[in-house]
Amino acid sequence: MPKRTLQGVVVSDKQNKTVVVSVERRFTHPVLKKTVRRTSKFHAHDESNEFSVGDTVWIEEHRPISKLKRWKVVQGEKKKKIL
Repeated sequence: MPKRTLQGVVVSDKQNKTVVVSVERRFTHPVLKKTVRRTSKFHAHDESNEFSVGDTVWIEEHRPISKLKRWKVVQGEKKKKIL
């Protein structure tokens, strides 16, 4: 069975080798028929402390690494710096 992959934005990088990623999903409300946005936060393993707040990353399911970490960062794009 393939591992799930999600895309999200890093919202915290204060922990060592860990980033908190916010993943947004959209769906149509069954009664109101409006598009609804919901977000979930995942703790992901970032071995080299490479990513910081605002970066877009892809995370993949992984065996449990710690109490909260069940995901690892696969790849990402750095946020462009504004001069």
